[in-house]
Amino acid sequence: MPDATLPATHPAAGIFRAPYLWVTIGTCALVFLAAFESLAVTTIMPLVSRELNGGSLYALAFAGPLATGVIGMVGSGNWSDRRGPAVPLYVSVGLFALGLLIAGTAVSMPALVAGRLVQGMGGGALTVALYVLVARFYPGPLHPKIFAAFSAAWVVPSLVGPFAAGLVAQAFSWHWVFLGVVGLVAPALAMIVPLLRGMEQASAPAVSWALGRLGWAVLAALAVLGLNLSAEVRVPGVPAATAVLAVAAVVLALLAARPLVPAGTLVARRGLPSVILARGLASASFFGAEVYLPYLLIDQYAFPPSLAGLTLTGGALAWAGAAAVQGRLGSRLPHQSAVRTGSVMVLAAVLLALATTALHWPAAVAIAGWALAGGGMGLLYPRLSVMTLALSGKEDEGFNSSAMSISDSLGGALSLATTGIVFAAFTTTVQSFAGVFGFTAAIGAAAVLVAPRVTTRS
Repeated sequence: MPDATLPATHPAAGIFRAPYLWVTIGTCALVFLAAFESLAVTTIMPLVSRELNGGSLYALAFAGPLATGVIGMVGSGNWSDRRGPAVPLYVSVGLFALGLLIAGTAVSMPALVAGRLVQGMGGGALTVALYVLVARFYPGPLHPKIFAAFSAAWVVPSLVGPFAAGLVAQAFSWHWVFLGVVGLVAPALAMIVPLLRGMEQASAPAVSWALGRLGWAVLAALAVLGLNLSAEVRVPGVPAATAVLAVAAVVLALLAARPLVPAGTLVARRGLPSVILARGLASASFFGAEVYLPYLLIDQYAFPPSLAGLTLTGGALAWAGAAAVQGRLGSRLPHQSAVRTGSVMVLAAVLLALATTALHWPAAVAIAGWALAGGGMGLLYPRLSVMTLALSGKEDEGFNSSAMSISDSLGGALSLATTGIVFAAFTTTVQSFAGVFGFTAAIGAAAVLVAPRVTTRS
């Protein structure tokens, strides 16, 4: 049985050199496939909904995987702490592939949504298992580089995923957008199998099953779904019903998330709790604003959809570029500096979008600003991942990795659901866009305030 700790004696080797090469390619391939599927579905879902007569379940097809992903993250983190990442990774990849098969062969919208729920759970579990694998296989000096590679593997699909999915749907069928990915999952996993065989733990686990945390994860997932659906609720004679339900859902989600993250996360305690919180705030600010930029350009500036989408492409390229730069700089760029600079860049970009909307500035201002936002995310995202592992012990790598992913997922989900409510609350579209960007800017400001707390005082 190979020794999974052997590579730690070769920290000078790069992630694309022996003994890391095939593991790097395999893990990045799995990240790429998960990201591709997430982005591709956005392109084909209108076609799917029309063909399956599933307009009433359209929103759930997106919100469902995000919610079940939280359950997968918690389960995978607990399992990885008990037995190592090998078995959780096998199971998560299996669930991901099974969800794709169910969705790809669906002949009704409920069946497709069921597949998406399974796929989301597998994708959430996959992310956490990969983080634990990184912690136990790659030496610390290589963590910035492997997480930069993960960032690139996640960003690249945003450049080709939607377009490729459209071509597949037009030339063949939307079914193959799901089924085509299934055939690529097995080769990606096969590259990692030799390592996983050496990481299986046969000894009695020191960590017990955390069934209570799984229950809280289910509650958090239900709260996220409730927030997404609250905008559709209309109670005669109670005009504030939507707002009341939305606030209740947010409070419930935060209460449910509390046991799923390190103590002190929600109050920004210095160190690991603030690392986890910073990840969620950055996701909430960036993704909450990003989905409205193409809408702004199309609605207010008469951009064609293809040209409006290039805004996101620019941000994605900047994200990948900044992630590569921070990976090369390594310890020459302190973690706190990377997180603080990245947070300021994201906030500045959202403020530029707000000013463009409110002051009727040229669209080029918002477009250029979003490249700034992508660069900020490329700086801070990999470093927050590195810090999470650096501040974790072997017994809680899974819990902390799942906490980071949960913060990321819940932050984006709660922000997206809330921005939908904010957008619908105003009477003019200009006010609606300004409200959305104002809301996400406030979250970005909170991220800037938390950034200095990600490291303990020396």
